[in-house]
Amino acid sequence: MSFTSLPHGLATELRELGPLVDFLQRSRWAQRAGEPGISDFVLGNPHDPVLPGFTRALERVLPPQASNWHAYQMSDPHACEVVARSLSEQTGVSFDPAFVTMTNGAFTGLSVALQTVVEPGDEVIYISPPWFFYPSMIRRAGGVPVSVSIDWERIDIDLEAIEAAITSRTRAIIVNSPHNPTGKVFSAEALQQLAEILTRASNRNGRSIAIISDEAYRRILFDGRACPTPAAFYPQTLVVYTFGKTLLTPGERIGFVALAPEYPQREEAMAGLFAAQVLTGYGFPNALLQHAIDDLDGEIIDLASLQAKRDRMVEGLRAAGYRTSEPEGTFYLVVESPFANEWEFVDLLAQDDVFVLPGTVFDAPGYIRISLTGTMEMIERALPIFAAAHAELLTPV
Repeated sequence: MSFTSLPHGLATELRELGPLVDFLQRSRWAQRAGEPGISDFVLGNPHDPVLPGFTRALERVLPPQASNWHAYQMSDPHACEVVARSLSEQTGVSFDPAFVTMTNGAFTGLSVALQTVVEPGDEVIYISPPWFFYPSMIRRAGGVPVSVSIDWERIDIDLEAIEAAITSRTRAIIVNSPHNPTGKVFSAEALQQLAEILTRASNRNGRSIAIISDEAYRRILFDGRACPTPAAFYPQTLVVYTFGKTLLTPGERIGFVALAPEYPQREEAMAGLFAAQVLTGYGFPNALLQHAIDDLDGEIIDLASLQAKRDRMVEGLRAAGYRTSEPEGTFYLVVESPFANEWEFVDLLAQDDVFVLPGTVFDAPGYIRISLTGTMEMIERALPIFAAAHAELLTPV
């Protein structure tokens, strides 16, 4: 598709997102999504009923308790207090509710954080494979995206590569932990080393490099792990979060941006976030979701069930001969395709009603991503198909 009738910037972004757009709109999965009997591991969408506590929370706050109950809502002070208290308890870092802004999910949080710290022409490093939209969002904020791959051998952050990628124009780095799509939780030691690298580079450049910490999955953890935050090690950190993962309600958009306690010029940063939220198209959450924050913050999907699905999928795939990550968090695992062109592998699986995401759409050609939000029934139905596909692809003709 040429997009010749669209503005140049938007056309460029659509071309960059072409493989993802094509898959989501024109693939076999796009034609079959939602049908009963398929094994759908493409996106982090729910396939089980919503948490009853989520429904009760919205029912509780639906009747108006004031004349402005359903009016425009910016960052409700009580919601900010709940967020700051909860995040402080999770991280051991003392977040101040005055420096929390409620957002329309992490998507908006990332967008306004970038707009707040990036000047035209600034470079923003992101860790690859990334969430699909990082490069385009960086460009929309006027920045230049700089990709740094993970260390694929260790499936971990590559600190040496990050340090080598920093230039005098570097203004920010997006850190996503737990990492979508590999499920890796970056260790406290790694984040401390990253902080030291950024401090040296900031001093050398004469201006601070910000960390935008995408912590959308920070509570989706396995094996009793904790999720360290860069805010514990680096003052100029903006923590971005969404409740959509914890509650598995991606269509109900509520999240936040929280500044680290020692963030420099915090008042100016908050003013920038506010302006960006308004001018982005009113990036504050739905009023009802903010009213329900006390209940929503206490709810979380069944992590034991999610971990059981991770264990079953990893065990079954490895038994069939696949190389796969063993996620420490998130909904996802990354699997090396047994075929050099993973699109052919994806198509082969689709013939038997198993649908996965091809790696090309998230900057990891030769891999696929599997979402663990599929049901255990889907997993059990799919594993023999994975095994048969692996055997067929490796059998000499």
